[in-house]
Amino acid sequence: MSMFSKLKQFKDLRDQGKKLQGALAGESVTIRTLGDKVVLTMDGNLQITGLAIDPEILAPSYKAKLETAIKEAHHDALKKMQRIMATKMQEMGGMPGTN
Repeated sequence: MSMFSKLKQFKDLRDQGKKLQGALAGESVTIRTLGDKVVLTMDGNLQITGLAIDPEILAPSYKAKLETAIKEAHHDALKKMQRIMATKMQEMGGMPGTN
């Protein structure tokens, strides 16, 4: 493969990445745990954009449950967003050079 072909493939890959990033910009997922007492929202850039915790479970006696609930919510949101990303990639025909 010539240097020009490799550069073109790199540019195509970068352009496809930008399109995917744009397509994901408006996506978000919301995960609720502990009976809606912990609500975590994550955007398409995998950033936590919201975290709401019911004051009722902020007591020291709930510390371990709260820590576990936040970790689980983050894990679930990440998995859900990864599935959305995979679907978007498939809709866009996959990434160049991965076929």
